[in-house]
Amino acid sequence: MTTLERIRVPGHFKVSAPITPAVRAGNLLFVSGIPAYDAEGRLAIGDFPAQMRQVMRNVGEILAEAGTGWEHVAKVNILLTRREDFEEMNRIYAAHFPDGQYPARTTAIVYSLPRANFLLEIECTAVIP
Repeated sequence: MTTLERIRVPGHFKVSAPITPAVRAGNLLFVSGIPAYDAEGRLAIGDFPAQMRQVMRNVGEILAEAGTGWEHVAKVNILLTRREDFEEMNRIYAAHFPDGQYPARTTAIVYSLPRANFLLEIECTAVIP
């Protein structure tokens, strides 16, 4: 039987929803849909590049806390609320994989996310070496 370990990053914003930022099951890490809140709980309203960079920073910190990194991410799901942000999202996303070794990915344009000012959320699955 696999034990589940809840992963939280010290100093990260507190989530009011009943979720855990990530859960480790064996050598797999499942990262929840992560919004663009900074450590103080602020969101860059309407600024897609700022939100995208913050989400990638948040996910990167969760990966590091669990003992892994972007190079071990197997699958990414990206939810965007605006189709026009797709190219900018790709540019910022690709910068986290400088060797061009991208994980499997699904990107969806959604009608809405849980908070009106969220422009995106990212979730992923990674291997912990």
